[in-house]
Amino acid sequence: MDLSNLKPAKGSVKSKRRLGRGQGSGRGGTSTRGNKGAQSRSGNKRKIGFEGGQMPLHRRVPKGGFKNFNRVEYTGINLDLLQNLSDKWAITDFDLNTFIHHGLISKNERVKILGRGQISSKLNVTAHAFSKKAREVIESLGGTVTLI
Repeated sequence: MDLSNLKPAKGSVKSKRRLGRGQGSGRGGTSTRGNKGAQSRSGNKRKIGFEGGQMPLHRRVPKGGFKNFNRVEYTGINLDLLQNLSDKWAITDFDLNTFIHHGLISKNERVKILGRGQISSKLNVTAHAFSKKAREVIESLGGTVTLI
């Protein structure tokens, strides 16, 4: 046995159906597409969501709401996460570069510090926004809060 005489297992490979090769092939004439209509012709495709002429679902269902293109979106970072980073890496000064370096945000995101969890050490935090509780907790331990 060598590579020159390898063959697939018997019955595992079927020959492709050859459509439109005359009546003798058994698949001539309409080439298994049926008679007449758009589906029997080449280049036929239906629009996404087409329901046979019935009003499609995406047009029947009412639309609602909008997304304000002037919104300012923040990525929230909680106090317990700051405490974990502080314990693990001995960090006391948190700024955007620190958050980016540890994979919490990407380069152009805005950061809001949120008040979930507790901190046990003095932290100096620089961010775009702070919740009221987060600001109180950080300042109560002697830390500083700096807005960008």
